[in-house]
Amino acid sequence: MMSITSVVFLLLVFFLLIALLGQSALFVKLPEAKGLKMSAEKVYVAVSTEGKYYINKKEVPKSQVESDLKDLFKSNPSPSFVIAADKGPLHKDAVYFLMDIANRNNYRVRIADDPKTFNEKQTQNKSE
Repeated sequence: MMSITSVVFLLLVFFLLIALLGQSALFVKLPEAKGLKMSAEKVYVAVSTEGKYYINKKEVPKSQVESDLKDLFKSNPSPSFVIAADKGPLHKDAVYFLMDIANRNNYRVRIADDPKTFNEKQTQNKSE
């Protein structure tokens, strides 16, 4: 009779061989695009705890936020930016202000969150 170690080893070898032999790939030669190259740069609009606005870490007065975003997105066919603001109640107006700018100009918006809080919520949900 074989030992458990030998059985586990044989199963490992079996599954490795199946995985290697079972791979079937379809190789396709994709066409090359001749259009404009888009930059993968993300635009971040942050609101500090003092209520100051920053576009990509550059301080901008509240009255100029919309015009600066328009200048940034002139040649971008699908403009989007990330809003990073404190979760306190004082910054909700700032988030509403930025979302209103996005709505008026058809910009896509993402709101930055803290990955730690997401993980904490996930572990709380699992324990319930």
